[in-house]
Amino acid sequence: MQDVYQIDKSRMRESFHRAAKQYDAAAILQRQVREEMLSRLDVVKLAPGIILDAGCGTGHGLHTLLKQFKQAQGIALDIAEGMLARSRALFPWYKPWQSQPRFVCGDIESLPLATASVDMVWSNLAVQWCNDMDTVLQEFRRVLRPNGLLMFATLGPDTLKELRAASGAEHTHVSRFIDMHDIGDALTRAGFSAPVLDVMHYTLTYDSVESVMRDLKAIGAHNATAGRAKGLSGKGFLQQLRQGYEVFRREGKLPATYEVVFVHAWTGSQPYTAPGSSPVQFMPRKDSLR
Repeated sequence: MQDVYQIDKSRMRESFHRAAKQYDAAAILQRQVREEMLSRLDVVKLAPGIILDAGCGTGHGLHTLLKQFKQAQGIALDIAEGMLARSRALFPWYKPWQSQPRFVCGDIESLPLATASVDMVWSNLAVQWCNDMDTVLQEFRRVLRPNGLLMFATLGPDTLKELRAASGAEHTHVSRFIDMHDIGDALTRAGFSAPVLDVMHYTLTYDSVESVMRDLKAIGAHNATAGRAKGLSGKGFLQQLRQGYEVFRREGKLPATYEVVFVHAWTGSQPYTAPGSSPVQFMPRKDSLR
């Protein structure tokens, strides 16, 4: 039986490719989450040689990381060529003093990188566009070197709960998002140590449902689930959506809730061992966040 929440990667890739030019103007949540992630790095003792930004978008996360870790080399990876083109614009050739990353078009669930080739994996609100959390974390674990750091933020189940409720149940209108505790279990299965996870809720407010949908379209967050309605949504659906969303209006504004799960974990001091082979004991780092 088909999973109605399965992400159509080709549709998702094309959506983000088309959205790249206007992405930054609408990516309010992404900026806020990036700043929160960066603030958490302030208390981590780390000197990475190579940093992978997995799902780099328009590149601002990696750009800031390479300013902070001046000796590091960067890898900007995204599934959409349009996003990579915008990332390249942050690292112009006429600034030779600025570290030039490698730009790689690829899928997080099948990273085109060598095993044990990076010291830090960073990913800001990209993992939720993958289909299998275990595959994602196993790939992150594979490419990280011993004593490497994984830091990512993804969306939790409360995300866009208003839109989900207002849309009805006939088709899938919002992706499925994974609970923090399930992510923690997946980290353990992938062999990470000293995992730390917590949740923050963000609320963006809008004047109308159309404004909510316009922002989602601007950042490329189209419905790419297998259970989506395949035809065009008519006036009847839009009217239903308006009416359903109105019950959430407070102080003249419509809310769009985002549950953000922040994660960081370390690899152990031993080389990566593929799943199914001999077990490896992973020792926690003393300098990890508490």
